[in-house]
Formats: sequence, C-alpha cells, structure tokens
Amino acid sequence: MSATDSADLAGLAPDKVVDARGVACPGPLLEAKKGLVGVGVGNVLEIWSSDPQTKADVGAWAGKVGHEFLGSLPADGYDRVFIRRAK
Repeated sequence: MSATDSADLAGLAPDKVVDARGVACPGPLLEAKKGLVGVGVGNVLEIWSSDPQTKADVGAWAGKVGHEFLGSLPADGYDRVFIRRAK
C-alpha cells in the first residue's frame, strides 16, 4: 500500500465515484468491489463513505488483492477513499 499526499488526492479526478454514505460495514467495501468492474486498469475509483472503518477495510482489501490504495481525504461528514485498479 502506498498513500498519496493529500494535496495530490485533492486534485485527483477519479474515473468513477461510488457513493456508499449511510451504508454500514461491510457495505462500502462491497460497493467498492462492484464499482471496480467499470474502472479500467490503471484508473482510479473514489469511494464516499460515512463508516469510519472503510479506510482501513478498503486499504487492507486493496493490498490483499493487488490494487493500489492511494489514501483518503476527510469531507463533510464522510471520507473520500481512493484506489487505483491494478489488474
């Protein structure tokens, strides 16, 4: 896992955004998995989640399956979590 500088994340234009706000664990991770289907290799998926565990869950899952966890940014009542599809 490599975390990207938050300034870099703030300027990142994701290729797809998945809105999982209001969904409890493991919902945001499942939404991220489904969301990756429409994202090409090398492109970025952004997950919006109000569940504080999502950052750790997505980071661990991405590392386990070979995607790149780019990090997260706090937003207004939720987190913006970024991963780059690797395969």
